[in-house]
Amino acid sequence: MAEGRLPPLALEFPTAGGPQKLTCWHTEGIFRLIQSIASPKAEPFKRWLAKVGYERVQEIENPELATKRIRAVYLAKGYSEAWIEKRMRSIAIRDELTDEWKKRGVKERLEYSILTAEISKAAFGLTPSEYAVHKGLKRENLRDHMTDLELIFSMPGEAATTEIARNTDTQGFEPNKVAAKQGGTVAGNARRELEQKSGRKVVSRENYLDAPESAKRLSRGTAP
Repeated sequence: MAEGRLPPLALEFPTAGGPQKLTCWHTEGIFRLIQSIASPKAEPFKRWLAKVGYERVQEIENPELATKRIRAVYLAKGYSEAWIEKRMRSIAIRDELTDEWKKRGVKERLEYSILTAEISKAAFGLTPSEYAVHKGLKRENLRDHMTDLELIFSMPGEAATTEIARNTDTQGFEPNKVAAKQGGTVAGNARRELEQKSGRKVVSRENYLDAPESAKRLSRGTAP
């Protein structure tokens, strides 16, 4: 095995000839494997990895470049400028919330996921996993498949949670869980009031898998 290469994971699969072990890598392992291959055929991939790495270094030095790159990716996928603006704002609000959680002793990944589920349940009546099923998603990012209104109502829940956590100086997981539910309720109350007055549900089955966001806007007769 080449020096520095991650060891592969051997997973056993049933086959016609009996159980066989297949060698598997996760994404990082595959990239490191490519870097270790001494073949001209691997050079295009190595150059691409070097380019991506260089771009990330540039983005660390100048975060504005990262914002521009994200916008360009969404535009290439068919999203409208108006939707992208809301999505970028939702990312900023989410980052502010997770930074606050980190300061207040909330552990990343599992606890972040639980608190996010509390906000979503109070705001939309669905946890993120339930929401993804509602939209027919599998591994896709839920917010990349939200409508304008869904994105709009995802923001006050998280912004309110951040504000409540700061003003009440919540520390640790359980107090922040209470704050998350309270913050989500702020958005949930506003959503229910709009639904009552407009006669239309905010939570939608629409998703990018069915059609590009910009195409859906045109079909609804909405200007980009």
